[in-house]
Amino acid sequence: MVNRLAQETSPYLRQHADNPVHWQPWDDTALAEARGADKPILLSIGYSACHWCHVMAHESFEDAATAEVMNRLFVNIKVDREERPDLDQIYQSAHQMLSGQSGGWPLTVFLTPDGVPFYTGTYFPKAPRHGLPGFVDVLERVAAGWQTQREAIVQQNRQLRAALAETARVGNVEAAQFSEKPIRDACDAMEAAFDMDYGGFGKAPKFPHPSDLALLMHRYRCGGNASAGAMVRLTLQRMAEGGLYDQLGGGFCRYSVDERWEIPHFEKMLYDNGPLLALYAEAAVCWDEPRFRQVAEDTAAWVLREMRAPEGAFWSALDADSEGEEGRFYVWSRDEVKAAVAPADRAFALAVFGMEGMPNFEGHAWHLTLRKPLDEIAGEVGMDPAEAPACLARVRAALLAVRDQRVRPGLDDKILTAWNGLMIHGLARAGRLLERPDWIGAAQTAMDVIRTRLWDGERLWASWSGGQGRLNGYLDDYAFVLAALVELLQAEWRSEDAAFAQALADALIARFGDTTEGGFYFTSHDHEALVHRPRVGHDGATPSGNGVAARTLQQLGHLLGEPRYLAAATGCLSAFYGGMRQSAMGYGSLQVALAEWLAPPRLVVLRGPQADCDAWARQAAALADPATLVVSLGTRGELPAPLAKPVENHVNAWVCSGVECLSPIDDWKRLASELGG
Repeated sequence: MVNRLAQETSPYLRQHADNPVHWQPWDDTALAEARGADKPILLSIGYSACHWCHVMAHESFEDAATAEVMNRLFVNIKVDREERPDLDQIYQSAHQMLSGQSGGWPLTVFLTPDGVPFYTGTYFPKAPRHGLPGFVDVLERVAAGWQTQREAIVQQNRQLRAALAETARVGNVEAAQFSEKPIRDACDAMEAAFDMDYGGFGKAPKFPHPSDLALLMHRYRCGGNASAGAMVRLTLQRMAEGGLYDQLGGGFCRYSVDERWEIPHFEKMLYDNGPLLALYAEAAVCWDEPRFRQVAEDTAAWVLREMRAPEGAFWSALDADSEGEEGRFYVWSRDEVKAAVAPADRAFALAVFGMEGMPNFEGHAWHLTLRKPLDEIAGEVGMDPAEAPACLARVRAALLAVRDQRVRPGLDDKILTAWNGLMIHGLARAGRLLERPDWIGAAQTAMDVIRTRLWDGERLWASWSGGQGRLNGYLDDYAFVLAALVELLQAEWRSEDAAFAQALADALIARFGDTTEGGFYFTSHDHEALVHRPRVGHDGATPSGNGVAARTLQQLGHLLGEPRYLAAATGCLSAFYGGMRQSAMGYGSLQVALAEWLAPPRLVVLRGPQADCDAWARQAAALADPATLVVSLGTRGELPAPLAKPVENHVNAWVCSGVECLSPIDDWKRLASELGG
């Protein structure tokens, strides 16, 4: 065998094309080789922005002696977890079952030739270190176990398959039993885990968990839960002050290694930034906080500046490393800051970023955070507090100009359908809330790329890379793009988006739905047969596809008057309601859907002169809570029954909840009062 990764389109796989390891992609050829030679498979799962993936590659996969052992004993398969989340879900679950430990990347899994794991780990050092065995020793012991303990492995495999099957089992609770209790329990559990000093949940490492924050924001704005609002507000404030947020260029890193949001793991992922953009925009209008608006504006600017492909869709990630070091692109010395900013701004720059004290990054450099309020910093350096925002803007611009000359982190330039759905949704929602038509236009352009290049009329492709769509789409692809379409239809009703939403909803139900037990599988009915077919309700790094599908099908069902969509959403909630009732934490996306099942989303339909309707819609966006849909239809025709209201020479607003509608409202102040303004 030879290394076959040079022909792959994934940037992560191509990073390993020159390794002396005989890496294979996950395909029929590699799997047939393992079966024919009766060799175990060494499966390595990672992604291009993963720091420890790079470390293991440098230590072991680039080493000829280690590669010789791997090639002799195993069929070696490399997988990009971002392209194959189906494989990643299966084998992360198996790792937790076999090792009793949480997973991560790189994930190292030893499989029987038929794909069942029998030994797992994550990062292994080349030589024994920090209580971890050396990688070559692991290879030799696993290979020896395969030869001498085959019957024990076969028995373990039976048990593992059964355990994996249990994870996809769902209940079937009657909708009549639905109540707010799982939602209240989730909010109470988050409050118990909440960090009152720094926001967020738990201790280090600390992740932003946008799905949980979105549930809390929903409960604050739709349910009047003041403590939920306080948790969201403090968390967003602390994240915006810390180093998880890029204080110069905008955008958020994946997680913080400390509880203070100070030092991140420096990779920037598209999937975090879309939901966080929407949250900061909503927080900006909810609490009228300029800082939240600035974070949203800078995050959107970063996405459009650094993450947008020429055709208009969005790339996947920026690496944590540059020049072989994690964080090198982002951190500063005092002398670098002094040289970059104007002499009159130097004292302020050092004070505002906390550079008068000890370095906060590995003892030798500073990662920039906002340590104190601007007026306090101004007082310390003898500046008029009114001048501080302008000074900070000058300092940021000067430092960013210098940083832009550094060697940049690597870019993963594949276009993932699901992650684009999250970013399109974030841009469209933020654009509506903050009246940024340029963001809405960028979201529409990206959606046009999805519709024309990644949709063949019947199915979505999961990835676009190397000029081609590839890989059968997953539930998340369909659900996240569908949610983005519902948001775009509120920003501007385009007939092509409405038609695409209906086609996508139909395909989602037909291709992923379980008509017997309810809910949706992660892979489609015609997907490659794997050792397990996941069906997941919990949110992870991204929202649950089931949760997003349930909520969006409900919204679309009310919007279009389509009972099939409402029934599918109810079936999904029935499938996972027992799990939510048993352990409420981690189901934020499904709990938002449950809240909107219990109190159906309010629909505001605007008809009349188009420009006037659009003006009302812009004002309504900032007043409407997250459970309200506002569509400006103006004089458009060929609309489904719930939207086909009569058109007059002035604006009429129809406000409906479920099947009940108020009399049309033709006065803006009355509509604003109805919306809570």
